[in-house]
Amino acid sequence: MKRPSLRSLIILAVIAAVAIGVLWRLTLPKSVAVVVKEVDRGRVESTIANTRAGSIEACQRTKLSTILGGRIEVLAVKEGDKVKKGQLLMKLWNDDQKAQQTLAASQVELARRRVTEACTVAANAMREADRVSDLRKQNFVSLSKEDQARTEANARAAGCETAKADVRQAEARLAATRVEQGRTVLYAPFAGTVAKIVGEIGEYSTPSPPGVPTPPAIDLIDETCLYVTAPMDEIDAPKIKVGQPVRIKMDAFAKRDFPGRVKRVAPYVTAVEKQARTVDVEVDFLKPEEIGGLLVGYSADVEIVLAVKDDALRVPTAAIQEGGKVLLLNADSGKLEERPIKAGIANWEYTEVLDGLQAGDRIVTSLEKEGVKAGVRAVVDDKAKK
Repeated sequence: MKRPSLRSLIILAVIAAVAIGVLWRLTLPKSVAVVVKEVDRGRVESTIANTRAGSIEACQRTKLSTILGGRIEVLAVKEGDKVKKGQLLMKLWNDDQKAQQTLAASQVELARRRVTEACTVAANAMREADRVSDLRKQNFVSLSKEDQARTEANARAAGCETAKADVRQAEARLAATRVEQGRTVLYAPFAGTVAKIVGEIGEYSTPSPPGVPTPPAIDLIDETCLYVTAPMDEIDAPKIKVGQPVRIKMDAFAKRDFPGRVKRVAPYVTAVEKQARTVDVEVDFLKPEEIGGLLVGYSADVEIVLAVKDDALRVPTAAIQEGGKVLLLNADSGKLEERPIKAGIANWEYTEVLDGLQAGDRIVTSLEKEGVKAGVRAVVDDKAKK
């Protein structure tokens, strides 16, 4: 029997080695493609945001209604008009009250004339009493005559004072008719813009009685002073202080942030929904003159900045797992390993790392992907980089 040559043996050995290598490759677990982010240094902020959408409010806004109901006789403004403080906005029909005012004014005039009459008579009676007193001293008249003259003078003087009191009463009645007319007229309490008018000339305007949500006749807004009010979770309320910097975001200005500052924190908790307790926060715009087209009622979100570090070691907040751990892609073994970290300040975007990582480490951000867990082999998903 012919023995195989050395060359044949070598070829067989190579084939066997290749087969073993292929088999080993096939038995290896498949690598998972993951998205990674290098740990770097940069700005990290500790922030809190509102739980529900806030809104733009006016520093001055009033919903006006007349005290009395009546038919609208004068609408001196239109929706969108700019008005000055004290300008007439609306007047109801009040001819009956004007008639009462005319009557009251005539009564004042009559009462004043009676004062002139009564006080003239009183002065004359006083002079007559003085003459009788002089004659009594000379024994030309009796004592009873002097007493009678003096009593008459005092009575006339009292009548003069009564007439003056009647004048004051008539003037008060006249003032009351003017007040009554004021119940049917609306004037602008401040300069602003007429946002809405409910009613037309000739229609009946009804005031809002207590507990009845009747629409106001005129909605007046001072749009020169605007602020944001937003509800914050009660858990975050102790962290909020007046003066803290704020970033304001609005759907109407989707790509812009506006700087603001906390103006007021409500001194009480509001329970709007079951187990949803919030504290209202008011925020001022720092540069309102740079914002064009800002309208009352716009939805707005606020992000209050509690603390800032400009050169912090940081990782994406979304890469941190429960228990304060991250998945690290080991460059030597090509496997994912779990690494606990000590976190510092954080927000929804970045978290400061105080211990457990160093700059340049690659951590996994695609945690939601199937098969991503500690111990598995992984490769960087190049497609995700593009």
